[in-house]
Amino acid sequence: MPGPEGFDFRVRKDGSVVITHHGNPATTLRGRGAAQFLDDVEDGDDQELMARVTGNYKHGNEREARQHPRNRGR
Repeated sequence: MPGPEGFDFRVRKDGSVVITHHGNPATTLRGRGAAQFLDDVEDGDDQELMARVTGNYKHGNEREARQHPRNRGR
């Protein structure tokens, strides 16, 4: 399964981090959260990390939800 893509981030002068998804602002991290994010970006997959931070990632129940009776025929 391909990983998340389309995320980007920039660090502002005040130290806050703005995360965007396909050019649209997704979230802003400030203070300790921004510092932790920047440390984690250096260590791992930045796209996966940004998806987790913004909450924009697959939860594993998409197939089950598609087969639910109220979603059939969509």
